[in-house]
Amino acid sequence: MSSLQLPATATLAEASTLARSAEQAVMQGVAPGGERAPLAIDASALHSFDTSVLAVLLHARRLALGAGCAFELGGAPDKLAQLAALYGVAELLGLTPPSANSTPVRSAAA
Repeated sequence: MSSLQLPATATLAEASTLARSAEQAVMQGVAPGGERAPLAIDASALHSFDTSVLAVLLHARRLALGAGCAFELGGAPDKLAQLAALYGVAELLGLTPPSANSTPVRSAAA
């Protein structure tokens, strides 16, 4: 298994470095014999982040799947799941927002 530990802070300032780390992790997961290890991203340390972390995670997923590797995201904080749901990418990242915090928006019937 190839893994990537997200840092406590993942903002636009760190995005390019994190994207390169994801690329390296995927490359390490592809063995010369063709075996493919899943890319496991640990987000448990993530504390301060902005929407750029979603771009990094989607980039990592795209790289992993393109290399024939599975993509796994673990330890994601609730706020990350909520942000991913807001942007419509939670399912792509394997995240589900906490049901207690996700109140459906209802519009009045016309």
